Amino acid sequence: MSSISKTLRPAVVLFAGLTILVGVIYPYAMTGIGKVAFADKAEGSLVLRDGKVVGSSLIGQAFSSPQYFWGRPSATGPMPNNALVSSGANLGPTNPAQIDAVKSRIDALKAADPTNTVKIPVDLVTASGSGLDPEISLAAAYYQMPRIARERKMREDQVRAMIEQLAQHPVMGVFGEARVNVLALNLMLDKK
Repeated sequence: MSSISKTLRPAVVLFAGLTILVGVIYPYAMTGIGKVAFADKAEGSLVLRDGKVVGSSLIGQAFSSPQYFWGRPSATGPMPNNALVSSGANLGPTNPAQIDAVKSRIDALKAADPTNTVKIPVDLVTASGSGLDPEISLAAAYYQMPRIARERKMREDQVRAMIEQLAQHPVMGVFGEARVNVLALNLMLDKK
């Protein structure tokens, strides 16, 4: 046996062994553990309605009808809330493109509800870091409450009760912000 084959054989065996271990066994083991320990999350946290998948509780969706709550703007392309290209816009607060985008979002919110004089929450006009945020702040939900009530012919206190029922509060009262999942809120509205 030549010195090249003495050197090459262990390298090929090690390469093949590590490929099987890291490329096949490890991913299947982690997927299996994930499905057992975190069944909902491992499957994408899919939300079902009448047996059909209507979205994920972890990825935002674009709602544009005035009878629905609107989520955070998405910075993903070529379409909003595209999980395949999760990213922020990386535009600074003084970037003219960011200023124009925020102004157009403010105009759209005012056009949808011209009588609303409440200050527009920042999360309704700026995209999140991932561009996929499925939740809005309670302030953003309350801001939209009059429009939703009017469009759905409901009382505002009914809409507020739905928001408060689905509100997620900071962990241990400190970590995070009070928020609500937009998809869950809109599905609850449709049930009413």
